[in-house]
Amino acid sequence: MAALIEAIAIKRKMFFEFESAPYHCLEVEVSRPTARGGQTLVRIKMRNLLTRAVFDRTFKAGEKFVEPDLTTVDASYLYADGTGFHFMDQETFDGLTLQPEMLGDDRQLLVDNLMVQVHKFNGNPIGVQFPPHVELTVTSTGARFDARLQFCWRAASSRDPEPLVQLHPRRGPRSWRRRCRRKSATSSSGSSSASFRSRKETSRSTTLCRTKRPSNP
Repeated sequence: MAALIEAIAIKRKMFFEFESAPYHCLEVEVSRPTARGGQTLVRIKMRNLLTRAVFDRTFKAGEKFVEPDLTTVDASYLYADGTGFHFMDQETFDGLTLQPEMLGDDRQLLVDNLMVQVHKFNGNPIGVQFPPHVELTVTSTGARFDARLQFCWRAASSRDPEPLVQLHPRRGPRSWRRRCRRKSATSSSGSSSASFRSRKETSRSTTLCRTKRPSNP
């Protein structure tokens, strides 16, 4: 029988089962009563591992939850088709199929033979944990302006034809042009001042040569 967890014992980053679904505790706050006879309440910010929904829920301190049957297995990505994204368990060599909503936007990072960790709940895959770094082939680059991300740099890869990477947060193309213009003006002013000094020194030496008179023998 699975172990029971009291609400007062739930800590941040813990997993628990609520209404037949696994949850991940993101934040927890304990509210203790100030008057006699009051109840201790536990407010939990939790994420549903099946739907990825995040919400707050308040429980009594004595409420109990079942410890979820969560396992993690190493798997490699094989291919994708109309039925989903297919992986192979590295221990049992069984096929694992995940739906696009389980992966979200992270599915754009999948490349052939990529090693990932597949999360299972009651023996069924529910999500994927990617490695810290994924190598993708950049096919093209370019700059563009986006109203939501302001000035962005586009780096298209073989998996995603038009991803956007934010280059300068909260700065539009006008300030970018202004900074480029200021930089070019600074470099040009430095060269002009150097040439002005050289001309000034040359003029001064010519004047000294002209005003110097030969000494009497």
